[in-house]
Amino acid sequence: MEHKKKTRKSTPPIKVYCLPEERELIEGNARAAGMSLSSFLMTVGQGYKITGIVDYEQVRELARINGDLGRLGGLLKLWLTDDVRTAQFSDATIRALLNRIEATQNEMGRVMKSIVQPRAES
Repeated sequence: MEHKKKTRKSTPPIKVYCLPEERELIEGNARAAGMSLSSFLMTVGQGYKITGIVDYEQVRELARINGDLGRLGGLLKLWLTDDVRTAQFSDATIRALLNRIEATQNEMGRVMKSIVQPRAES
């Protein structure tokens, strides 16, 4: 006989009674952390420290930078394989592309340092 896997939705919820101003404060803290109310309460209730929305914004920035690197790398790959679409690329264009990749890597390093450095100082 197969056992059904328990999910959170299949178990009884924990009810918390609070005044409207307390609820507003909790909801505001959840929004500031970039979390749903449920996730925020689960995280706090299990004793985890809330890192805040700044970390989420920085992670989004890293994802954007990573996408830039992927696109730049794709262009370089096309050029290296003598793809027809990059036949008109000059040496100067490729050097500019390599410089842009290096600048993007430096930007990614700066963002990563801004995420990690405050944690190391705490």
